[in-house]
Amino acid sequence: MKYLSTELNQHLQQGTVIPAHPLALKENRTIDEEQQRLLTRYYVASGAGGIAVGVHSTQFEIRDPGVNLFATVLQWAAEEISKANLNRPFLKIAGICGPTAQAMTEAKIAVSLGYDMGLLSMGGLQGWAEAQILERVKEVANIIPVFGFYLQPSVGGRIFSYDFWLQFAEIPNVMAIKCASFNRYQTIDVIRAVCNSSRCNEIALYTGNDDNIVPDLLTNYRFMVNGSAVEKRFVGGLLGHWAVWTNKAVSLLQEIKAYDKTPTDKALAELLTKGIEVTDVNAALFDPANHFHGCIPGIHEMLRQQGLMKGIWCLNPNEKLSEGQLDEIERVHRDYPHLNDDEFVHEFLAREVR
Repeated sequence: MKYLSTELNQHLQQGTVIPAHPLALKENRTIDEEQQRLLTRYYVASGAGGIAVGVHSTQFEIRDPGVNLFATVLQWAAEEISKANLNRPFLKIAGICGPTAQAMTEAKIAVSLGYDMGLLSMGGLQGWAEAQILERVKEVANIIPVFGFYLQPSVGGRIFSYDFWLQFAEIPNVMAIKCASFNRYQTIDVIRAVCNSSRCNEIALYTGNDDNIVPDLLTNYRFMVNGSAVEKRFVGGLLGHWAVWTNKAVSLLQEIKAYDKTPTDKALAELLTKGIEVTDVNAALFDPANHFHGCIPGIHEMLRQQGLMKGIWCLNPNEKLSEGQLDEIERVHRDYPHLNDDEFVHEFLAREVR
């Protein structure tokens, strides 16, 4: 069984920016190794505290027999992180999905490639009882530290009960939970369950609610547990949204942490307003107007416009920008210049070609 080092666990608990790594393809839908590695270097240079590879943003089709890119993308990302010779903690997180046997195999691959945690998706298991899914979590946690993942139903997830999350939190080697339910009621279920568990102080909460990033990171969640108030909060984010404009995402989390230390009404008002702007950007990026059909191409388009990807091609040729989505992406880029990191990317790419 692999465990997190003390340094990485402290890093995880303090909260950081973890982008969900996209997949860079050529026009013929084969992988573009040069651009794939470039993206990893961009996230490292941006100041992110980790990356998640092999996740939804990396496209689940990388596991298809005719594609078979799961180990490849994990390996390339790990190699680029190693080459960076970082003098700071950096979390390598591998996406893990599928039935128990598949999930265990993917966890073992991740460990063999030096990954620190597995982001364990519960998607695609609609016919399973909650008890069966909990047993699957235990099996994976016996291999690699688990980053739990509450995925919204719109993109393949399912709704779980409060009792499920209470039992989930009690599993040893579950070290964090990403809440991407895109729903306040279900978000509260997760946090209340963690607060009521015996491992409350051992589990880090990360927002995956791309529609509510800033409010999630600003809020203290307080619940009565055995007659006493227990508080818990999201300490960072593991987000597809943070796969773009990542350097500004790092600045945003720093701004929120600074506010926590020295809160003022003015700073709070500015952060809440910025939170609405971030959500507006996410609406263009993730395409909720069309049931999130264009969420991955939307990420690609923003990166393409900056020169970090050559095209927006997906393994599934039916995954394209929705009608009007490009106009929305251009609108938010124009209307919120303080949220993009175009200048940083320009300087990064200039260094890359030297």
